[in-house]
Order: sequence, then C-alpha cells, then structure tokens
Amino acid sequence: MSNKPILFIFLFLSGIAFSQETPTSFSLQEAINYALENNRTAKNAERDIEAAQQQKWETTASGLPQVSATVDYQNFLKQQVTPVDFNGDGINEELVLGQPQSLTATATLSQKIFDGSYLVGLQSAKVYLEISKNAKEKTDLEVRKNVINAYGNVLLAEESLTILNKNIEVLQKNLDDTTKIYENGLEEEESVEQLQITLSGVESQLNNTKRLKDIAYQMLNITLGIDLNSQITLTDNLETLTTQNINLGLLETDDSVENTIDYRIAANDKISKELLLKLEKSKYLPTLNAFINGAYAGNSDTFTFAQGDQKWYGSSLFGVSLNIPIFSSGMRNASTQRARINLEKAEADLTETEQQLKLQIASAKSDYQLAIEEYDNKKQNLSLAERIERKNQTKFFEGIGSSFELRQAQTQLYTAQQEFLQAMLDVINSKATLETTLNTVQLN
Repeated sequence: MSNKPILFIFLFLSGIAFSQETPTSFSLQEAINYALENNRTAKNAERDIEAAQQQKWETTASGLPQVSATVDYQNFLKQQVTPVDFNGDGINEELVLGQPQSLTATATLSQKIFDGSYLVGLQSAKVYLEISKNAKEKTDLEVRKNVINAYGNVLLAEESLTILNKNIEVLQKNLDDTTKIYENGLEEEESVEQLQITLSGVESQLNNTKRLKDIAYQMLNITLGIDLNSQITLTDNLETLTTQNINLGLLETDDSVENTIDYRIAANDKISKELLLKLEKSKYLPTLNAFINGAYAGNSDTFTFAQGDQKWYGSSLFGVSLNIPIFSSGMRNASTQRARINLEKAEADLTETEQQLKLQIASAKSDYQLAIEEYDNKKQNLSLAERIERKNQTKFFEGIGSSFELRQAQTQLYTAQQEFLQAMLDVINSKATLETTLNTVQLN
C-alpha cells in the first residue's frame, strides 16, 4: 500500500492545526478583533446569551403540552386480610382481596389553559435575553477599550526603551569625552560626576522600563485571551496611532444618552421590575389546567407480566383543575407592594443613570480635548527641549557652559520625552473612553 495518501492526510491535518494557531503579530485593529472573539470575559458573555436563549425556550415550553409516564410495580410481602360478616351475626369469613403482585403503566398529557404567571414569564424571558445581549455589548466595549489601553502601554514601553537606550548612548559618549578632558587637566571633576549622576539615573529608569514592558505584554496577552507568556509583535506605532485618533468631529457628537449601553441596561432593569410587579399581580388570578391520562393494570400471583397471556385492564381519565386564590393573610399584598417599591427604585436608578451619563460624556469630551491640546503642547516642548539640550552640550564642550547647566538641560529633555510619549498615549486612551461612553463604535 502506498504511503502517499497517509502523507497527504498528515500534511492536510498539519495545515489545519497551523491555521488555528494563535497569531504572533497584531495591528491595533487586529488585536481588537481577536480579543472580541477570544477574550475569556467576552466568550463568557456570549455563553450568557446562549443560556438566556435556552431559558427563553424553557419558559415557553413550560406552557406547551407535557407528557409523562409512570410504571408502578407492587408486590405484597404479606397481603392484607379483610374480615367479612356475611350473615350479620359476627365475622364468619376472612378474605384476602386481590392478587399479591400488580403492575400499572400510566401515561398523562397535561396542558395549561390559563396561568397569568406563565404569560408574564414569556415576557420576562424576552427581557432576560435582551439584558444578556446588552451585557455582551457592554463587555465587548470594555474589552475593546482594555485592548487599546494595553496595546498603547506596550507601545509606550517600547518607545521609552528606544529613547532611553539612545539617551544612554549619548550620555556614555559625553562621559567618556569629559573623562578624557578631565584626565588631561582641562575639566573639573564635578563635570564628570554630574554626568555620572545623570547616566546612573537614566540606566535605573531603563531597567524599570524593561520590567514594565514585560508586564505590559503580559497584560495585553491576558486581554487578548492568549497565554500569559506568548511572544507577540505589534505592527502599529504610537505616533501613527495618535495621528489616527485625533478626531475633533467626535467632540461635536450628540450628547443624547438613550443609545448608550449603560442607559439601555438601566432601562431594561426598569422593564424587568415592571414585569416582576405584573407577576405578583398575576398571583391574584385563578389558574386553569387540564389533563388526560390512560393506564393499563395487570395483577398476578407470580411475576407473569412479561408473558403473552397476562391479562391487562385499561382505564382512562380526563380532568380539569381550577385553582382560585382567595385569602393569603396579606402575603400576596406584601409581595406586590415590595415589587412596586423595587420598580420605583429602578425608575430612580434610570434617572440617576441618565444624569450620570450626561456628566460622563461631558467629562470624557473635556478629557479628550485636553489630551489633544496637551499632545500639541508636549510636541512643541520636546522640540524646544531638544534644541536647548543641543545648545548646552555644545557650550559645555566648548568650555563656555557648566556641567550643571548641561545636566539641567538633559533632565528637561528626558522629562519632555516622557511627557510627549504619555501625551500620545493619553490621546489614544481618552478617545477610546469617549467612544465607549458614547457607544459610537461598530463592534464585529
């Protein structure tokens, strides 16, 4: 037998396995799309929707015809004796009635005809499904925002490492040159010490940033729904993402809160409380149920029920049950009033949510506008700090500037660099927060 078919199958299955492997590189949008499908919280929210759909059918099915069957087998270990008085002059006979073994099989069809709680239950199941869908949407919005934050933190750490390594390279060269000048007696020892202090501080910051980078990657992996220590590569860069996320038109977005997910969740909660009140009221109404059953019974002195000559006696029964609630010592009234109070609380919560959302939207817009303004400001400050540092470095090596002035200029530059990186990240994150609050993004 040829091995070619086996080899083909192996290669085919290997190709399937390879195609299902976790991607190793992500753009920001690819990371968002991947997380929406694989983030563990998002997957559980999807399972909640599936569970709500099953519960909806469970509630619906409870009002449809129900069929049940029972089989009862009895075997008297000692049969009951019945004393009988045939002549009226005292007991003159002891009889054993029936046979010691019996087998009865019964099938019952039952159907609800009217039940107020069932009608309310159908409405509640639909609302519960809607609540689960809204919870899924909110989860997806939060996952998207968390991916953006985590992705940005990784880029911030990577950019910081690049800048810090470049700063260390420049500082090391300055220190080496200054040391040679000092050894030739043309510079003070303090100049060397100043540069050593600056270099030591930047190296410490570099080591801390390396640790933060590892944590940032792990946080992103968790958010994506992949293994904590997976090695991934990010294809976007911080400055490009910042430019893409500057959208002044977003600041003019309508402040209406009715379409926000938090408002819809609060509105659903109010509807659910209305249904609970209707449920309590429905308990004042009568319920009507009907059933029909059929049964076969057999009796025997020994276990002969599997034999063909066993005699079976059939019976059938139809019945209707009407249950009318009359008096509950105030229990139903108390539960109805409690449901009414919970509804009033839900109405107050909805109003509070509306007010809070308006405030959140205004605050998110303000933060986003500030982030854009700070980005422009920090970009200009970085350009100025670079020019100042270059001038002081030139003055220092020409002997007309002090090491203290150079260190001040370098410290100012390093601060400006970090502030600029943070300003870019703030633009990206504040836009994500505003979009999440407004619910203006389209999720896959």
